[in-house]
This record gives sequence, C-alpha cells and structure tokens, in this order.
Amino acid sequence: MSLLTDLLNLDLSDCTGKIIAEYIWVGGTGMDVRSKARTLPGPVDDPSKLPNWNFDGSSTGQATGDDSEVILRPQAIFRDPFRKGNNILVKSTTSFRHLKKNLVICDCYSPTGEPIPSNKRYNAERIFSHPDVKAEEPWYGIEQEYTLLQKDTNWPIGWPLGGYPGPQGPYYCAAGADKSYGRDIVDAHYKACLYAGISIGGINAEVMPGQWEFQVGPSVGISAGDQLWAARYILERITEIAGVVVSFDPKPIPGEWNGAGAHVNFSTKSMRSEGGYELIKKAIKKLEARHMEHIAAYGEGNERRLTGRHETADINTFTWGVANRGASVRVGRDTEKEGKGYFEDRRPSSNMDPYVVTSMIAETTVLCNSNLSNGSK
Repeated sequence: MSLLTDLLNLDLSDCTGKIIAEYIWVGGTGMDVRSKARTLPGPVDDPSKLPNWNFDGSSTGQATGDDSEVILRPQAIFRDPFRKGNNILVKSTTSFRHLKKNLVICDCYSPTGEPIPSNKRYNAERIFSHPDVKAEEPWYGIEQEYTLLQKDTNWPIGWPLGGYPGPQGPYYCAAGADKSYGRDIVDAHYKACLYAGISIGGINAEVMPGQWEFQVGPSVGISAGDQLWAARYILERITEIAGVVVSFDPKPIPGEWNGAGAHVNFSTKSMRSEGGYELIKKAIKKLEARHMEHIAAYGEGNERRLTGRHETADINTFTWGVANRGASVRVGRDTEKEGKGYFEDRRPSSNMDPYVVTSMIAETTVLCNSNLSNGSK
C-alpha cells in the first residue's frame, strides 16, 4: 500500500500546470452528494471562470433516459484535503496566490438553462440576493449532528452487535474508550474542513453514543449552504476511507435515544444591534405563524424526532424560550441579558437541505409577506 499512498500524495504542481477539479452536486434524493473530477488547463481565480459541465441525470434520479443531460454550474470552491498540488488560484487582498483548492460546489440546470427541481440553491440565492435581505447581512451557525454506523450492519459504532450500550448520560462530550466512539474520524473531518477553508466552529460528541456534531459558521447568506454541503461531502469521503457509514437520519435508533438535528442559529444586522432583542421576538412570532410550512421543509422523517422528548419540542406545537432546549426556538441567556444577538431554530432535522432552511428563515423573518415570498417555496 505504500506505493498507492505515494501516488495519492503526488504534488502535480511539480510537473504540470494542469489542475484537477472535483465537481460536487446534490443528487435526486436531496441527500445523495455526488461528484466527478475533470482536468483543467490551469489555475482559476473565481468559480464563474470554471467551465460548466454535465452528467447523466437518469443515473441520479434527476432526468429521464431519453433526455438525460443535466448541466453543472460551478458556484463555490474550496481547498481539496484529499489531493495535493496547486489547483485553483485564489485572489488574496494583495495578490494572487496558488492554493490547493479544487472542490467545486455546483448546482444543476436543464440544457435550456432552467434550474431542475432538485436544485434548491437557485431559489435560495434569489432570496439572499433581495436588497432587504442583503442589507440585513444574515448570519448563520449550523449545528450538524450525524451518526457513525458499522458498514456491514448499519448499527452505531461502539455498540454491541445487535445489542445496546448503557443508557444515555455518560456519552455527551465524553472521553474514554467505553464512552467515546469514532473520535479519530471526527478529528480528521475537523482538520480537513479547516484545511478546505470551511468556517467550521467546533465539534463535540452527542448524547447518543456514536453520534457527533460539527458546527459551520458564522457564515453569511448563501455561503452557509455552500459550506455545509462541502463539509458533508468531506465527511462522506473520510468515512469512506475509514470504512464506516455516516447517517443523517433524524432518528437512527428508535426508542429512548436522542435523534439527530441540524439546529440553525440565526441573526440579522438589526438583531445584532442595540434593541435587537425586540426584533428577535418579532421574528419568532413570524416563525410561529408559518410553523407548519417550515416543518414541511425541515427534513424527511422529522416527525420521528420531534416528539416533545429527548430535547425536542412536539412537531405540532410551536414554543420558544430562553435557554430552553425543549422548545422549537431557543434564545440564549446572553442575548436576553445584552438585549441583542441571535436565536436558535431547533426544528430542522439532520437531513435538512441548508439552502432551503437558511433561505426560508430569512424569507420569513426579513421579507415576511413581500412579493418574493409569495409562492417561492
């Protein structure tokens, strides 16, 4: 395996000006991240300068066999932690510099230029480009929970085969071989995201053993979705190497075990300013008015998780509170004390689409009943 390792670690910049770009997109299920690589002639300083590409949409559930071509449009680029070499040229504040940067987040279009139904980024960008939303500089911090499973059994790592560990309690943020499972995978993902240029804020072991969380943010507008999808892709690649399966199921184990969410922390420029707490409370009232619309867009299988137990609110009832992790929306003690800050929407499930959820929160709280909101979901 040493020769294979040496080949994988080749630095192409020593012998060629060509680059490898990994085009990444979301497949037809809305959670199946896909990618393929291509060779390009040289460094690029902006995703808009990367060429469009295409793929067989009939093999991803995004087109029919008689009209199978789907177009990929590059939208964001990140450093590739898996390949070596100078790949995509990035412009700094003072000069151009070569960086190992060739993960390319794309969205999908028909050959005639229309966004296909699974392209959730298109509408999100439309909302984030609205002048009222741009003026508010929406910040997001997304807490992505996930579960690591044994590949051949789809049972959480560290759990007895076909059996259960001790009850929840000792595992959250724990250390020790009998309490913490998969830390090497989690740390590898953490470092890979930092290398990629993703604004990953931290990691922690979750309440259910074998379950972990990473946080992305603060990110502004559409970049929150781009960064979370890039982080998910990197996690899929690392678990592939490790021979385990990552699950984003919101309730991977039924019964007395915590589910997996993707809590979204949100603020606007006005909320972060003096008097912002009153605006936060108004925004929460707007969220309450559209509660079931948000629930419908917050992930598949979320009804198995939002039961009113295990640090969740009941799916049919909207509640909010300060420091209340059993509420639909939580406000932090610091926000209450300082009279400004952010709130946490705890309803989104671990398999939510960040483009849908982040833009919908901005739409509801900033645009409310504007013309853009009508029929946009």
